[in-house]
Amino acid sequence: MTTVVGLITDNDETAYREEVRDLAGWCQNNNLSLNVTKTKEMIVDYRKRSTEHVPILIDRAVVEQVESFKFLGVHINNKLEWSKHTKTVVKRVRQSLFTLRKLKRFGMGPEILKRFYSCNIKSILTGCITAWYGNCSAYDRKALQRVVHTAQCITGAKLPAIQDLYTRRCQRKALKIVKDPSHPSHRLLSLLPHGKRYRSAKSRTKRLLNSFHPQAIKLLNSQPQPGLRHG
Repeated sequence: MTTVVGLITDNDETAYREEVRDLAGWCQNNNLSLNVTKTKEMIVDYRKRSTEHVPILIDRAVVEQVESFKFLGVHINNKLEWSKHTKTVVKRVRQSLFTLRKLKRFGMGPEILKRFYSCNIKSILTGCITAWYGNCSAYDRKALQRVVHTAQCITGAKLPAIQDLYTRRCQRKALKIVKDPSHPSHRLLSLLPHGKRYRSAKSRTKRLLNSFHPQAIKLLNSQPQPGLRHG
């Protein structure tokens, strides 16, 4: 899957459209065929007075503009809201809960039930969780936690809350980025001159504040780990 991300400033779409043309040209030069019918364009625009965007053309075919699409298993919409994705996650987890109940009825012990939960249900709950959970609504978070609670009742074991799963994944991902100078986000996690805390990310909106990088920096600063100075 190939994705082109462009920033349109002052209604000037020139750079964005050139990027799309360059991609189409590269594909043609390398004997690759773009399937325009499967190509989608999604525009994220938070301005109070949004303007109409002229559709993108590839090989003189119009690229469909959509309000949402599924990218690497995550449902993204043009408002960067996550209700559709969380509903999909909850639905998939409930299907796995049915299997978990069956295993319990067949006499499987708590350890096996907990292992099934970790391998099947938790993996669904935490898929790309660092990208979407931070900006979930309170309603969606409660829905996610309810399925964790149900799994806990079935297994009879203490299971980590969805918020704890998110926090751990954020911390783990942040540490990997800190230790990998080649990572595109490495420069966003920079230490202050005294070398004890990370530089906080500037944020004008709650949406940005709740996204991964500001939350990761907040977690790193609240729980400093030995060796981070060498990241």
